[in-house]
Amino acid sequence: MTHKLKPAGKKPSRVIPVLIAAAVVLVVLTAGGFTYAATQESHDPFCGSCHTLPESTFLQQATSAPAVNLASYHTTQNTLCINCHSGQGILGRVQAELLGARNAFKWYTGTAVQPAVQSFPIGDGNCLKCHQQVTQRGFTPQEQITVPGVRARRGGGEGGNNHWHEQLARWQTISAAAGTCISCHSGHITGSSTQNGFMDGQNVQAVCEACHQVLRRGEG
Repeated sequence: MTHKLKPAGKKPSRVIPVLIAAAVVLVVLTAGGFTYAATQESHDPFCGSCHTLPESTFLQQATSAPAVNLASYHTTQNTLCINCHSGQGILGRVQAELLGARNAFKWYTGTAVQPAVQSFPIGDGNCLKCHQQVTQRGFTPQEQITVPGVRARRGGGEGGNNHWHEQLARWQTISAAAGTCISCHSGHITGSSTQNGFMDGQNVQAVCEACHQVLRRGEG
C-alpha cells in the first residue's frame, strides 16, 4: 500500500506586506513633511530663506517702520507672507503649500532660478478672502483713501464712490484682459503711502480708463 505525499504548502509571500509597510511609511513621511513645512511657512523668515533679490528686500521692508508698501503694511496687521500667497480655504492653502514644497525641492537640488519667477500671480481670491466687503455697495473703508484724479472728476473719495470695486466683476465677465485686485494694489512697489492705499496714481488712472472703455463698448 502506497501513501501519496502531500505537496508542501506554499509559504506566504512577503511582497505584499512589505509593499503595504512601505506605503504606510511613505504616507507618514509625506504627511509629516507637509505638516512641518506648513508650520514653517507660518514664519516669514523661512519663506525668505530660499530667495535672493528681490524677495530678500521684501522681507527687509516687512520690518520697516513706517510701512513702505502694501505688503509691509499688512505685516503691521499681523499678516504673513503665506496669508497673501495662498487662495481661499483649505484647498487654497494646500495649493500654496505644494507650490512651496516644489520650490523647496528646486532650491535644495540646485535647480531653482534666481531671482525667482512668479509663475502663479496673486489672484483676486487671495485678497477677497479677507476683503470681501470691499465689493459691496456702500462700503466705506476705515481709513479715508484718496485716489489721484478721482475726487476732482467724480466728487467724493472711496467711501462715497466705490464703483471701481463694485464694477470689477462686471469688467472681468466682459474682457479676459480685465484688471484684478493687484492691478491697482501692488504689494511690493514702494513710493506710496497709506493715504492713497499704496497705489501708484498714474497706473490706477490707466486702469480706470481701460475699464471705462471696455464697459462703454459692452453697453453699446
